[in-house]
Amino acid sequence: MLISPDEINKSLSNYGWKYNNNKITKSYSFNAYINGIDFVNRIAELAEKNNHHPDIYIGWCNVDISITSNDMGGVTTNCVNLGMGIDNIFEQIEQK
Repeated sequence: MLISPDEINKSLSNYGWKYNNNKITKSYSFNAYINGIDFVNRIAELAEKNNHHPDIYIGWCNVDISITSNDMGGVTTNCVNLGMGIDNIFEQIEQK
């Protein structure tokens, strides 16, 4: 089920996610390149487990995430749940 832009903004804007062009996006920064790679590998495991896969761009000490439901043509509750799971992974890596 698609979520309205207002609902998306209410539930995710406090967490740094942005809604644009039927997707949610967020950038994460790291002190070391390898931490970003570890982050991406953990996201891949979560995505496989949930059968919901974000677009990921890896830069130097930076990872950009974009999530949408290609099947539904926008943002769903699965997208929001994946975003929250990605935030949890980031918190775990940052605490190392």
